[in-house]
Amino acid sequence: MRFLPGLICLLPLLSPLAHAELIDDVNDRGELRIAVEANTPPFNFKDGDKLTGFEVELGQLLASELDVRADFVVTDGSDLLTGVESGKYDIAINHIAVTPDLSDRFDFSEPYVQARAQLIAQKEEPRSILLVQSLTEEKPKTNPAVSLAIPFQKGNPAFHASLENALQRIKDDGRLQALEQKWLGAGADVVPKQ
Repeated sequence: MRFLPGLICLLPLLSPLAHAELIDDVNDRGELRIAVEANTPPFNFKDGDKLTGFEVELGQLLASELDVRADFVVTDGSDLLTGVESGKYDIAINHIAVTPDLSDRFDFSEPYVQARAQLIAQKEEPRSILLVQSLTEEKPKTNPAVSLAIPFQKGNPAFHASLENALQRIKDDGRLQALEQKWLGAGADVVPKQ
């Protein structure tokens, strides 16, 4: 029993080692849990009962590259990012741009597309948490480009590397460009290889 106080002192040091890496959880489940709002065509929306759109197809490609199935979870804006932060969802693919506030809370993939802000503007009340700038119902005069990326929990370097590799393969072989043309047309530009 003399070792008990020493062991208790070591627990805080061991806890980071005990934290499972997100890629291990994804592989163990055999699925990538992807949060979307499903209300913003052409990015993600429901066509009847079927979930579809640019980001839905991108999520399917990413899951396939990670050799798991895509499990899309339709949620609302209040749960989307908090769900990723808490581990309820692995990632969110919901036309999210990196902001200083969000980069403090999440790690991000490299941008997967640059969309014109006008393409992202919604008829509903603007959701500034998801966009670099807050958009009003009026169309922006300059129509700036917004780089969209995929947030996930901080502190998962192996998952980050796996996600980046998967995204890069999709970019390199032209599948991302084909999705962009299919869903976004001239309103967006796939971010070039860096």
